[in-house]
Parts: sequence; structure tokens; C-alpha cells
Amino acid sequence: MTLASLQLDGKTAVVIGGTSGIGHAISIGLAESGADVIASARRQEQVDDTAAEIEKSGRKTLRLTCDMQDRASLERLLSESVAHFGKVDILVNSAGKIKRAPTLTFPEEEWRDIIDTNLTGTLRACQVFGAHMLERGYGRIVNIASLNSFVALSEVAAYAASKAGVASLTRSLAVEWSKKGVLVNAIAPGVFRTALNANLLDNTPRGKELQMRTPMNRFGKTEEVVGAAIYLASDAASFVTGQVLVIDGGFLASGVNQ
Repeated sequence: MTLASLQLDGKTAVVIGGTSGIGHAISIGLAESGADVIASARRQEQVDDTAAEIEKSGRKTLRLTCDMQDRASLERLLSESVAHFGKVDILVNSAGKIKRAPTLTFPEEEWRDIIDTNLTGTLRACQVFGAHMLERGYGRIVNIASLNSFVALSEVAAYAASKAGVASLTRSLAVEWSKKGVLVNAIAPGVFRTALNANLLDNTPRGKELQMRTPMNRFGKTEEVVGAAIYLASDAASFVTGQVLVIDGGFLASGVNQ
């Protein structure tokens, strides 16, 4: 492996859920590593803002929205990306939903909504983009799993079940597709501060416990996921497939911290 194999020049990447949080950081990181990046999400304004950042890095992009729960929108995202760039080499599935509530009374319709977005939505995107990649005989898919793929956090059972499914789906697709040149891996982030969870992490007992259980004694910064995403998307990871790379400041390694 050389440093050149970590570069993404000439590659085209699609990041679904690529306009906020970890997905946004990955979109910008892939662009800074040389890829043309289509950062897609449901809100046009966020898509436009992220596209402008990608263009500032000197890379090309498209301003396309999509919804993980709408297969037609994913098919449109693929077709317009291929029409403009000729191919899609890299797919990152970062869109997701979470709701905290007691499992005993968790409404089935909300359970189905979370599962449909986080797990079935990842499957939809992998099917739509995977068909294109398999036809070309080349592809890199990076799914976003979670600490919840491995351990339970109180009152987020639907999210945990969906992310455990994402880890399992990643392994299943790797077994089926890797011999055809399409490598499928996942990243499992630990506790990362974003605009959506900053108040919970900084001002609640739950946030204090999450920090206490992290041996590095701090929360992750979204840019700290970028290196792993670049690696898994690059030719440096040409013999890596079916893996879930945990980036958690030591959370899963931890027993007693004090």
C-alpha cells in the first residue's frame, strides 16, 4: 500500500444523508481526498449548502435530493449521477432516524418508520447502487452502523435493532458481492457531538454517563470519522470487506473506568 492508494482522484461518490452530522463530514472529506461527491438528503437547502462546500474544494457535484424510504428517488439519484459522471464508485449510507421512548409502549408505526429508514432504506440504496456497481465489476459501499449494533442504550430499541441489522446486512452483502468487485463495509461511530445531540450530551445525566463510559473521556468530533471512510472507500482497502470498523474512543473496550 502507498499513500497514493488512499487518494480518490477520478472516483465518484454518493453520500446519502450527506448534508449533516457525520454524513456531512464524510462528504467533505471524500471531496478533499479527490473524489467528486454528490451529497444527497431530503432537504434541498441543505443539499445546496453542502454542494457549495464541495465545489469550494475544487471537486464537482450535483444538487440532488433523495429519501431512503422512496426507491424511485434513489433510482433517480443513481441515474442522474451516472448521466453526469458516467459512474458511481463509492456509496455511503449515512441517513438515519432515532427516537428515545420506553420500548413497552413504543408505537408500532414509529418502530416501522425507524426500521424502514435505517435498515430497509440501507438495503434499498445498496440494491439500487449495487446493481450498477456489480455491472461494472467495481464498487465500495460504506454503511453507517452504530455502537447500538453491539450494545443496548436505554430506550432506543428500534434504533438499536435497525443498526444491528445494518451490521448484519453489511456482512451478508460482502459475502455475496465481494467476488464480483463490490466491497461492502461499515463504520460504527461511538458518541459524537452534533447539532442535534449537543444539548443531551452536554447537559443531561445520560450525556455524563456516555462520556464516563468512553475511556478517552470526551465525545467524538465528526471529522474523526473521515479517515476511516476514506480508507474503506479507497483502493488501500482492496482486501477489506464485511467489516464493521468501530470508532468510539474505546467505549466497547471499556469495563470499569473508575
